[in-house]
Amino acid sequence: MTKHLALLLATLLPLAPIARAADLKVATWNLEWLTPRPLGDLALPEDVRPKSAADRALLRGYAQKLDADVIAVEEVDGPAIAATIFPPDRYALYFTQDDVVQRVGIAVRRGIPVHQNPDLAALDVTPNATHRLRSGADLTVDLPSGPIRLLALHLKTGCNRDQLDRSRRPQCATLRSQTAVLQGWIAQRRREGIPFVILGDFNRWMDPADQFLAALQETAPLARATEGHDSPCWGGERFIDHILAGGAARAWMDPASLRVLVYREAPDQKEHLSDHCPVSVRFHLPG
Repeated sequence: MTKHLALLLATLLPLAPIARAADLKVATWNLEWLTPRPLGDLALPEDVRPKSAADRALLRGYAQKLDADVIAVEEVDGPAIAATIFPPDRYALYFTQDDVVQRVGIAVRRGIPVHQNPDLAALDVTPNATHRLRSGADLTVDLPSGPIRLLALHLKTGCNRDQLDRSRRPQCATLRSQTAVLQGWIAQRRREGIPFVILGDFNRWMDPADQFLAALQETAPLARATEGHDSPCWGGERFIDHILAGGAARAWMDPASLRVLVYREAPDQKEHLSDHCPVSVRFHLPG
């Protein structure tokens, strides 16, 4: 049985038993242009069809099925529209302050104490460009076992597999600059000795010899939940949504708990949901 097939079967099995109290289920989900803006709004590309109330109800049902403690979300136009997917009585929402449609945020289950750190605005490495890049959403989760730092991000698209030191694509030059920003953030967490998780839409395949991943791991050892797997989302694809753990969180992450919540709808219904599926993994916390 291939790892791809094993992961696909895992998504089709009955829901797993309720996690232990010391478990933290962490997920990332790109919701693809989730916005309240109407069709034809000047802030939206011409080919973007905003999601209807029925579409959002579908997504809300999948969010309930996902049932994660912490969810990094991408391509969301702020907390108000996010609350239609993640009900405020169940989740607190923390978003970057970016003045863009495709914002990054984190939904945290009510009852989990957190505090929001300043956005990682340095990920916008081209601040004077017409199209601004997205900041990272940075939270500290204060657990009984101690704090854990979370960084949700959505990196530059268009450089999913090129060699970073050779590519002439402008997108890859941008990703090289973003890599340096992430190295700085990781280095600071390593100096602090705090466990950390970086998750979101990396727009990068991260093959075993990937220069981007290698550059991050030069700064600190990292564990990647998606390592060795392809995604079963919409019939099969390479992962670009990843969950990386560093510091003590490397040992807490359970790679066998990796799940992709696949949609039941046919591929011709993709525009009513998202071109990304939720990706999750569990952390077994100490104590």
